[in-house]
Amino acid sequence: MTRLLRAEFTKLFTTRLWLWLLLGALGMTILIVGLTIGLSGSPGNPNPPLTSPEGQRNLFATATASSPLAVVLGIVAMTGEYRYETVTPTFLATPRRSRVVLAKLIAYAIAGLGFGAVNVLAATALALPWLSAKHIDVSLTANGIPRTLIGVVLGLAIYTVVGVGVGALLRNQVGAIVGALVYLFVVEGLVSALPYIRDYYKYLPGGAFNGLVNNYQTNVHYLAGWAAGLLLIGYGAAFAVLGTALAVRRDVT
Repeated sequence: MTRLLRAEFTKLFTTRLWLWLLLGALGMTILIVGLTIGLSGSPGNPNPPLTSPEGQRNLFATATASSPLAVVLGIVAMTGEYRYETVTPTFLATPRRSRVVLAKLIAYAIAGLGFGAVNVLAATALALPWLSAKHIDVSLTANGIPRTLIGVVLGLAIYTVVGVGVGALLRNQVGAIVGALVYLFVVEGLVSALPYIRDYYKYLPGGAFNGLVNNYQTNVHYLAGWAAGLLLIGYGAAFAVLGTALAVRRDVT
């Protein structure tokens, strides 16, 4: 397994795609943190004030905006094998395909943790001095903020694992990425916005992620943190198991 993990990290860092995805994620995080602080207190702004615990948690939870790119990172990890036709020599070198997929899941879960940690650091580095300049005191050890920061890191790691599973299920890189982005931006967006089905949003991956980081919205009620975390882990495990099972059974040609 150590050899397989080393091979996965070599594949990851051989190209610059991970760097572009990370830079894109950082850009999204910095943009939304900036907008959240800049628009705080504006007329009609539905978000709680940044002087409140809820507002501060929401501010640091904006790092979850990079979750679609974490999914893309995981998808590319698996579909790249099929797109560039390296899957055959990969499986020939390790006939037990489940070990290959497991190595990808572990390697990209670790990469997802790093992905999340960097985004949390970026959000913190921008928010703390800006809030201090606005004379708003923030303690990273109070008001439930530690749970939010840890939740962001863990959630992005799980989203990366989900991406690997989706890639194993669909194999087609473009189709998998487009389908995942449509689901995350359109389907979940509609479910969270439409009054008659809004209550079901908390059971979707995005709702579970928001519950895990203790996000606050006036019109949406999330699961308790522990329940949301278990649900999100369940999504990650389900996609990992289904993807592994299909990769093991399906013809690679």
